[in-house]
Amino acid sequence: MTINRELFDQVMVPNYSPSAVIPVKGEGSRVWDQEGREYIDFAGGIAVNCLGHCHPALVAALKEQGEKIWHLSNVMTNEPALRLAKKLTDATFADKVYFANSGAEANEAALKLARRWALDKFGAEKSQIIAFNKGFHGRTFFTVTVGGQAAYSDGFGPKPGDVVHCDYNDLAAFEALISDKTCAVMMEPLQGEGGIVSPETEFAKGVRELCDKHNALLIFDEVQTGVGRTGELYAYQGLGVTPDILTTAKALGGGFPIGGMITTTEIAQHLKIGTHGSTYGGNPLACAVAEAAFDTVNTPEVLNGVKEKEALFRELLTAINDKYNVFSEIRGKGLLIGGVVTEQYAGKAKEFLTEGVKEGVMSLVAGANVVRFTPSLVISDADIREGMARFEKAVARVVENNA
Repeated sequence: MTINRELFDQVMVPNYSPSAVIPVKGEGSRVWDQEGREYIDFAGGIAVNCLGHCHPALVAALKEQGEKIWHLSNVMTNEPALRLAKKLTDATFADKVYFANSGAEANEAALKLARRWALDKFGAEKSQIIAFNKGFHGRTFFTVTVGGQAAYSDGFGPKPGDVVHCDYNDLAAFEALISDKTCAVMMEPLQGEGGIVSPETEFAKGVRELCDKHNALLIFDEVQTGVGRTGELYAYQGLGVTPDILTTAKALGGGFPIGGMITTTEIAQHLKIGTHGSTYGGNPLACAVAEAAFDTVNTPEVLNGVKEKEALFRELLTAINDKYNVFSEIRGKGLLIGGVVTEQYAGKAKEFLTEGVKEGVMSLVAGANVVRFTPSLVISDADIREGMARFEKAVARVVENNA
């Protein structure tokens, strides 16, 4: 059997359009393809590989747990899940944890919990959910409807009701929308897919205050920003705004699928026995790997290192931009960085990604106008410099192609 990109078109549903490059091996921040070509990974599996590829701590946890027990179902609990839950609650505002397999599932659980909490406490009238334009919360029908990009939820029939949107960082519009009928507000404490947009402090604090005023729950979707990505363990800690419910996934497992929803005891009690569940959620294998990832990231060395690496990334990107003038702004926080392309390259962010792969560097986009970088949190300075040297060649190629 020949395993190549053509086989994808034969056997896979056509909802993705992957690169022709098929990686087969990774170590640290480097990846090798079928031909043995090496790439520097500034994509991190979309902010998932927080410790790069094949980190010894994760490999050891996987091997050790893999020889003990993989799956039980939630008819029984297990040691890795309990240890991880204790560590999550010790490190955050939360008292209780629900485990799922992905960010979308964690968000689904958060939204269902918010609706159930409001129904129990205030009655059926209080069901409105407010979210933000260009937000992204996953691909289940509920989460994709709450996400603020209608193109992703259109075309599948009637949508879940009582979901409304307003612009991120527009406190006045938000204030006009929220009422005592609002049960929850879902927001990213830094919009990822929507273009790496940071919240203004007064916006984040204003949203919190208005939620309190109208007895609405504030849900922070930290699927992309969580587990060290911004230089804090969770981004809310750097904002000085505490949500009622927080969702975490992506980096939580360092590449192994796991998601979690965390909240307070008072709110958690509304997901009574039988109201929600997940066959794989909290399985021992995922939780063992996630515990190793969490322990490794949740140290002053790694979290402070993220801030130092952010500074180096910005410095090198700015130097490239001084030369080629392709970005109007470098934005984001920690190692969630976006280069906003200038008007000349409007809609062409993906060209930078495509040319980058040819030069041996992997990056991402966040919409059509933002080049996104979400590398390993422990990427070496040498790899950042080498990756940026390759990225500079890609930028030069894009400029040439569009001359």
